[in-house]
Amino acid sequence: MTTLGLQSDMAGWPPESTVFPVSGIDLAVLPGEHPFHVQESEAARENWAREIADNPALFDGRMIFQRRLSLADGHVRGEAYVTPFSTFLWWRKQSERHGGFHLFAFPVAVSSDGAIIAIRMAPHTANPGQIYCAAGSMDENDIVDEHADVAGNMRREVLEETGLDLNDAIAEPGYYATHMKRSVTLFRVFRFPWTAEDMLRRIEAHILVSEEDEVDGVVAIRSADPAAHQYSVAMLPILAWFFGGGR
Repeated sequence: MTTLGLQSDMAGWPPESTVFPVSGIDLAVLPGEHPFHVQESEAARENWAREIADNPALFDGRMIFQRRLSLADGHVRGEAYVTPFSTFLWWRKQSERHGGFHLFAFPVAVSSDGAIIAIRMAPHTANPGQIYCAAGSMDENDIVDEHADVAGNMRREVLEETGLDLNDAIAEPGYYATHMKRSVTLFRVFRFPWTAEDMLRRIEAHILVSEEDEVDGVVAIRSADPAAHQYSVAMLPILAWFFGGGR
């Protein structure tokens, strides 16, 4: 796939924290090493040593990390490499991020009585205590025909973390996106046929028996109040859009 036309910055994108519709997604995953990983491998290793000294439970898995992204006529296109999580964690810590983009897929699970159902991350994770929609960075499990499968990633992560199946929900038409500091959140609304109380009960039961230990709680969100919980910053534009009449 040619790199022509794929941006290395956010020029031409809507302002940060703006929610906008996405009409198409094309995310190629290329062979080889991410240039940021090649250039920053020593610094990333040194940072990882500090990270695991503070939190030995962290796992240096491999994830899909974007090198280039572009937005044109509502289409998000990208080129990425499979990259160690330790490299991404080092990139994320930079005050002025450069050399890559993090693209995250958020399935927004909504109960029959209008609440957004979100999870709370366990203390030993890379995002301790943060509350956001059940989701996870795309990885090698999400590569189909040399492209990142956003829909497949959404379904897999929700199933693993909550026990809920997105196939039991009605997906609203179309994706949306928002971005901040070179992190792009792609999201879609999924409406489940159960009340918030019922969904919380189902997820709490799943957490008790799940082999996954990254989630230690679940909440029903009914307002855009940014102080209601310890939200991931990626959640705030979505809550304002969903509850604030921006839809």
